[in-house]
Amino acid sequence: MKANDRIDIKLADITKLDVECIVNAANKSLLGGGGVDGAIHRAAGPELLKECRTLNGCETGEAKITKGYKLKAKYVIHTVGPIYSGSADDPVKLKGCYWNSLELARKYNIHSIAFPAISAGVYGYPMKEAAQIALATVSEWLESNADYEMLVTLVCFSDGAAKIYEEIALK
Repeated sequence: MKANDRIDIKLADITKLDVECIVNAANKSLLGGGGVDGAIHRAAGPELLKECRTLNGCETGEAKITKGYKLKAKYVIHTVGPIYSGSADDPVKLKGCYWNSLELARKYNIHSIAFPAISAGVYGYPMKEAAQIALATVSEWLESNADYEMLVTLVCFSDGAAKIYEEIALK
């Protein structure tokens, strides 16, 4: 489903998408883990872990970039979402994940990027709140960078997640 001409919402396996860059919902070590993080590391191959070891981790809300190795995507942007606590800092850090990833993509001349639902899995962020932040932040970034051609795909891991994203996008 198209949220607008520059944002696409899709139920898919992020590791198989034909985009220039996929975003990894990573942990602070950047050395792999479960969920999306583990799937991306498995699909990219051991070279991804080797490169990630050179990055010295990543702070919550920040983003770092690597090659995509065996993925269709040329690049992987790794960002660390907040572990949901209900604090006022959670949405600020989650917004940073999307914003900083898009800024890094622009720096590397990337024009198509796919995001998972950052922090909405094992990090416990409520899906509706996470989706609202994702859509609002991506929309704001696209408006602020109207001169830059970028297609953003928001990838959902379940029908329920896709429905939540679509309902928010239609508002």
